[in-house]
Amino acid sequence: MELAGLTYEELLSEANELRMQLEEANDTIEAIRTGQVDALIVQGDEGGHQLYTLKSADQTYRMFIEKMNEGAVTLNRDGIILYCNSRFAKMVEMPLEKVIGLSFDAFIADGSRQKYVSLIKKSWEEECKEEILLADKQHQYTPCLLSCNTLELDEGVALSLILTDLTIQKETEKELKVKNEQLTEARNATEKLNDDLEDIVKIRTSDLLISREHFKLLANNIPQMTWTNLPNGEVDFYNQRWYEYTGLTASDAKKTDWRKRITHPDDLDLSEKKSLAALQSGNVYEGESRFKRADGAYRWHLLRAVPLRNDGGEIIFWVGTATDIEDQKAEMDRKDEFIGIASHELKTPLTSVKGYLQLIGHKKEILPDNVKQYVNKATVALNKLQHLVNDLLDVSKIKAGKLEYAITTINLADLVSACVENAEHIYSSHKFDNKARYEFLIKGNDERLEQVIMNLINNAVKYSPVSKDIIISTSKHDGMVRVSITDFGIGLSGKQKKRIFERFYRVEDKKYMSSGLGIGLYISQQIIDNHDGKIGVESELGKGSTFYFDLPLVN
Repeated sequence: MELAGLTYEELLSEANELRMQLEEANDTIEAIRTGQVDALIVQGDEGGHQLYTLKSADQTYRMFIEKMNEGAVTLNRDGIILYCNSRFAKMVEMPLEKVIGLSFDAFIADGSRQKYVSLIKKSWEEECKEEILLADKQHQYTPCLLSCNTLELDEGVALSLILTDLTIQKETEKELKVKNEQLTEARNATEKLNDDLEDIVKIRTSDLLISREHFKLLANNIPQMTWTNLPNGEVDFYNQRWYEYTGLTASDAKKTDWRKRITHPDDLDLSEKKSLAALQSGNVYEGESRFKRADGAYRWHLLRAVPLRNDGGEIIFWVGTATDIEDQKAEMDRKDEFIGIASHELKTPLTSVKGYLQLIGHKKEILPDNVKQYVNKATVALNKLQHLVNDLLDVSKIKAGKLEYAITTINLADLVSACVENAEHIYSSHKFDNKARYEFLIKGNDERLEQVIMNLINNAVKYSPVSKDIIISTSKHDGMVRVSITDFGIGLSGKQKKRIFERFYRVEDKKYMSSGLGIGLYISQQIIDNHDGKIGVESELGKGSTFYFDLPLVN
């Protein structure tokens, strides 16, 4: 058998010879790597052999080179690789034994070849370095820093190359470049946002200054005294009217005792308590107080302070006003005086008329039926008139502080039962459900408390033109007993609930008009206050109301 002019036996012999050469070469390379030999013979271009030895080669040095993370290569003048470590072989993806003896420029990428030639030429004269692209057999490129330095061997000077893999550094630089670009974009966006914010601040500041000047202009040209104070109560602005009225200066206003200097001593304690309560609760402050004028005269003022809140509901500051109501107070006093005098003057003739009607009513046998009917109607009208006069007298007594009465222990269940029985007689068309079954004991005046319950029942009947059901109940709340009168009538709006206990206030309804002076609930409130109690209402428009009052229980 022949193949390409050679017999099988010849080919087998040649293959064995090549295998032995390869094993010998591998042994030689391993001996060089491990420091077992100190010399290397390389065949030259002219067919001769050259002997290379490392001038200071020893096993320790070679082991150090082998363990390096960088690639290490030694070249002769012709650029032939005399030696390389395992790291370089791995970088070019070739076995170590196949790398030695190759020309180093075979591993240089085309784009770095000119730079490499210039670097190698210069490196024989001086130490230098340059970045190049190293190419492996798969034509994959690795960026490297190539450091060159001459190395003296026994046979002459060789070139030592150290190749540092820059892949991670380049990737880091690339990422850093991207981050820098992003940072630049962010900085530009921030600068633009900052410029926009500065423009907005300038506009808002201008608007704020204009608004403040408008507020000052308005505040200084109204007849009321006006001020603003911070959430902690510190006043930071007074209008011109305040300075004119009080006669105080700006330095006086900064002192903490200015309230005592202008507030009437009898009003100071209550005013300070209500102010503190408003600051703590955040509710609108309302009250009346006498303020001393610059000439020393005290005049009544209606006080009101409203909190201004931000979007988060936090109070920014308070705006307070003081309106002079001295003249209105004087008119009200004259009105109360007139009511008191008129009520007393009316009481005597009303009593006489009522007596005459009763005398006529007793003579039923001699009266025609139509006359009896007129007498009954006159008696009903007279009772209503007498009830109004009594209420007016009560108002006069309240204003004069003379609404006094004897206090005894009262069984509330008995009192409610008596009122319900009376209501059933007066308002026979309505149905009263008495749920006051527990015998709660209280201290009070039975006549005045009966007056309160009847007032609440009268209101329930008056404002329930359609529904005829009224519930009267009692219950215990925190050491207090509550009496509740519930109807299912027209109900109250939120605004009406706030004013329902004011003197002479009457609920106006377009579909339903009621009679009365609007003082029944005012009197009821004063009576409950004098019993150390509390009166209130719960209501929803169109669904009815529950009026109630709380009184202390007897221990």
